[in-house]
Amino acid sequence: MTKPITEEAISEVYSRIAPAKSFCIAELGCSSGPNTFLVATELVNIVDSLSRKHVHQLPEFQIHLNDLPGNDFNSIFQSLLPSFQAQLSQKMGPGFGPCFVYGVPGSFYGRLFAAKSLHFVHSSYSLMWLSRVPPGLEMNKGNIYMASGSPANVMNAYYDQFQRDFSKFLKCRSEEVVGGGRMVLTILGRESEDASSKECCYIWELLALSLKEMVSEGLIEEEKVDSFNIPQYTPSAAEVKKELENEGSFTINRLEVSQITWAACANNNIMNGFGNSNNLGDDGCVDVAKCMRSVAEPLLVERFGDFVIDQLFDKYRAILSDRMSKEDTKFINVTVSMTRRGS
Repeated sequence: MTKPITEEAISEVYSRIAPAKSFCIAELGCSSGPNTFLVATELVNIVDSLSRKHVHQLPEFQIHLNDLPGNDFNSIFQSLLPSFQAQLSQKMGPGFGPCFVYGVPGSFYGRLFAAKSLHFVHSSYSLMWLSRVPPGLEMNKGNIYMASGSPANVMNAYYDQFQRDFSKFLKCRSEEVVGGGRMVLTILGRESEDASSKECCYIWELLALSLKEMVSEGLIEEEKVDSFNIPQYTPSAAEVKKELENEGSFTINRLEVSQITWAACANNNIMNGFGNSNNLGDDGCVDVAKCMRSVAEPLLVERFGDFVIDQLFDKYRAILSDRMSKEDTKFINVTVSMTRRGS
């Protein structure tokens, strides 16, 4: 869904600077799995096509892979980088110049790169994560995230933390991106202006139900659940636009909202055009549970210990199976493409 937006942005920024000796790309929230080099490969392919079309020498590429220090960068460089470089060399053929890949551990809510060094910045499904759990959530007992039953001060605390974090993110990137450089960000968000709407909170509410079941069985302490909150905020397109306009360093080129069913997490539905969640089999629910486990397990283990995780996600899978068989459940994406102001 977002690929055409990314292609448009990379084409425009390269056309602006071509012919260029070097082209610098940053992938924020790269993780360490098979998708780590996915966008980088697409971007290099686009620049290669443009260079050939306009008979320009292909620039040297600098690709910066960023994630938190706990990310498995060793896996990236030992297992993924050799195949990435081999695929590029095979596809580009003779004349393909150097492609330098760097690991950049650190939070993107602070400076990561040298001033005016980046031509293109990409991030997907990372910026909904906050720098910390917002303060002031003591009244959010029984919930692990914003929910329909959360007090107003809880909603305000989450939104205030998002504003501070996203504004800081934009300020840092404004110092690192060259004038005319581009950013494309895809954030798990929402369509509704209600921050507690089902479209952004439901997936966590169901996980909270699983935790409550374990409390009732004496497997988890209720106090630990009451004090546990997810450090995430899923903004609306209007909230993203507001912060961009307030910070002022970037011009918005495109701001779009898209939907994807929970069933898209299931491999069999990916193979069949995602299918329909109402016809989802048990395998689909297993895959959605696995998807959420990959996201939430480190946070859950830190609070509750690893001995409860398997039981917790068995319960979660059963709840997902019931709800996904009855409801049309979707994730909402907010994608924004922007240009750094200035020359």
